Amino acid sequence: MMHHQRLSYANCVKSAALAGLLTIAVASAANAQKKYDPGATDTEIKVGNIMPYSGPASAYATIGKTEAAYFSKLNSEGGINGRKVNFISYDDAYSPPKMVEQARKLVESDEVLLIFNPLGTPGNTAIQKYMNAKKVPQLFVSTGAAKWNDPKNFPWTMGWQPSYQVEARIYAKYILQNYPGKTIGVLYQNDDFGKDYLIGLHDGLGDQAKKLIVVESSYETSSPTVDSQIVQIKGANPDIFVNIATPKFAAQAIKKAAELDWHPVQFLTNVSGSIGGVMKPAGYEASQGVLSTAYLKDPKDTEWKNDPAMTEWRAFMTKWYPEGDLDDAATVFGYGVAKGLEQVLRQCGDNLTRENLMKQAASLNFEIGIYLPGTKIKTGPDDYAPIEQLQMMRFKGESWERFGPIMSGEKSS
Repeated sequence: MMHHQRLSYANCVKSAALAGLLTIAVASAANAQKKYDPGATDTEIKVGNIMPYSGPASAYATIGKTEAAYFSKLNSEGGINGRKVNFISYDDAYSPPKMVEQARKLVESDEVLLIFNPLGTPGNTAIQKYMNAKKVPQLFVSTGAAKWNDPKNFPWTMGWQPSYQVEARIYAKYILQNYPGKTIGVLYQNDDFGKDYLIGLHDGLGDQAKKLIVVESSYETSSPTVDSQIVQIKGANPDIFVNIATPKFAAQAIKKAAELDWHPVQFLTNVSGSIGGVMKPAGYEASQGVLSTAYLKDPKDTEWKNDPAMTEWRAFMTKWYPEGDLDDAATVFGYGVAKGLEQVLRQCGDNLTRENLMKQAASLNFEIGIYLPGTKIKTGPDDYAPIEQLQMMRFKGESWERFGPIMSGEKSS
């Protein structure tokens, strides 16, 4: 306190004023522990979100609706560390230019603290440079592209679900073990989502890829159907059909194969594994034996009938999102990722800066009850991939049956 003494000698009569200053200093030290960036106050945390509520991927709209319901539930319980979550969600119709427009609106006029779980590989790709230039978190993006795990070049962007390359490597591993030498035909969406899967598939098959993959047929999301592609793939007569499509097209492909009386071994991407959104529309009969992977507990799996976490999810759905489809695993996904954000915000405490938000997101190590036992949400400063484990499953009757071990699809170095 020496440096204050000169002040008190010069103003000995004002020593009372000094005491007043000290009181203010103590008070401001207490306030200094609360740190806010735009979008955070003592009472509120503004969270931005972008979803395809319309357009070719609108089957995913339920994810945004589940998240909105989850934050309503949290707010009714007093919010997070006493702050209410103001969840602002916009439609981009799965169009990248539209996502750019909505991201700018959220950051520049709504002034959100972060953009959380925006959906779609093409759209997230379109805003990634902008979000990082603005230093606004693009957190837990709803796409499994491998590029969200690049903290060196894009420290403000982080993925959530297992990456498409991780998943495709698991399929490749499974094919080499169980169907050695069998030929493969691939349908893929002609964008970063589809291409990432192809990279993982080629990667996992290694030097066998050239020999085993006999046809790769792509489609645009603007196409009405993939019927002609399925006819083309069947024409090459592969033993195995890898269906790399978003829900609407994935269902069409399964249905068309059945109509053509074509019965290859079928692999379906995890993002299109919803019973309500894909298998039911494709037809249960046409879907028998289809293979995929899981990291979520399937709401239709009787194994989880009395599971505490799933019971909690069902109660949440009934009360907060009654119009939601209890057969649609996308609601379980939305619920899980909302819990992920809740965890990050709780860890932030009163330091609600964008920098601290990313720091907390990069130091996670916990489990979410509605994910398969043994699936960890784990991140580090150099590891922006929260989930890297999946289990194989097969469609039987009207539900998925999981089998085999929980597999890691991390790239072998």
